[in-house]
Parts: sequence; C-alpha cells; structure tokens
Amino acid sequence: MILFGIPTCDSCKKAMRALEAAGREVTFRDVRAAPLSEAEIAVIVREFGDRVINKQSTTYRGFSDFLKLSEPEAQIASQPTVMKRPVIRDGEQWHLGWDEEVQAALLG
Repeated sequence: MILFGIPTCDSCKKAMRALEAAGREVTFRDVRAAPLSEAEIAVIVREFGDRVINKQSTTYRGFSDFLKLSEPEAQIASQPTVMKRPVIRDGEQWHLGWDEEVQAALLG
C-alpha cells in the first residue's frame, strides 16, 4: 500500500497511524520530496478526475487564472500540494481522502 501526501498533512498522519495500527504495511510517499511522474499523475487523474484537485486550498487559490483553467495534470505537476490528500493505492484499488468510506474499505 502506498499513501501519497505530505508529512505535515493532518489527514495523512491520521491515515498512516490508523493503517499501521491495523497491521497494514504502508509506504509513505512525500509528493514534495519525491514528485510524481507524468505517468503517476495521469493514473491518479484518470482515477479521480478533477475531484483530485483541492479547490479550497491556499495553493489552488494562489494559482494564476491560467493555471486554474489548466488540466488537473498540469496543476499537480506545477504544485503537487494542490492534490487532495491522502491518495492511497492499495494494490489496484485507489482511494481519495480519509473519510468514513475510505476507512471502512481499508480498515475493514
């Protein structure tokens, strides 16, 4: 299982703690320190569409009008922290965020 996020994100921290406490083996991927490749971004956007962009974030609000109108792939490539977090890959399954539905799916 891979959890994509940033180490300062509270949702990422909660998800890591809960998954590890449940005995799940989790690899954390800091998207700032180890940026996503074009192929990885494409897979994530194909999975979630523009829902993967956190339009309430200060990162998004700081975008130029041009970047706000760009495709999600360009937005994530430009500023990975605009991605909603966490993005979790569990085998072939993908999950976005850390809500009750995601917790139920991953924690049983």
